Amino acid sequence: MTQVDFYILGDQSAGDRYQLACRLADKAWQQGHRVYLHTNSDAESRHLDKLLWTHREDSFIPHGLISESDQSLTPVLIGHGEQAGDEHDVLVNLATDVPPFFSRFSRLAELIDKDPAIRAAGRDRYRTYRDRGYTLNTHNL
Repeated sequence: MTQVDFYILGDQSAGDRYQLACRLADKAWQQGHRVYLHTNSDAESRHLDKLLWTHREDSFIPHGLISESDQSLTPVLIGHGEQAGDEHDVLVNLATDVPPFFSRFSRLAELIDKDPAIRAAGRDRYRTYRDRGYTLNTHNL
């Protein structure tokens, strides 16, 4: 069963959920995991793609948009919509809805920041996972 973790940025936290996604993707990749970053739209995917190039000056995260990258050679992929390719290791969800393919992943990270709409959508996703019987872990940052 998928391990579901909610990462909640508090009011005093620096940055937003996109920066947190970069940190989590970097850490997971450094530990040998493949990562799929799921967004709401092409614009958000491209924003995240740019952030991954610049989030740390002293590191490089091999990444790309799922629609434009060789999935077999790219360990960190970014996309949106109903498909996540053949990925099944770590899913980082930045979309407002529950991804339809989340249950095939070993781990799911839900990222919540200070935005009221993001918090409300996160609560809805939390209830959905809880009602389906998933064990939920919460990390207040």
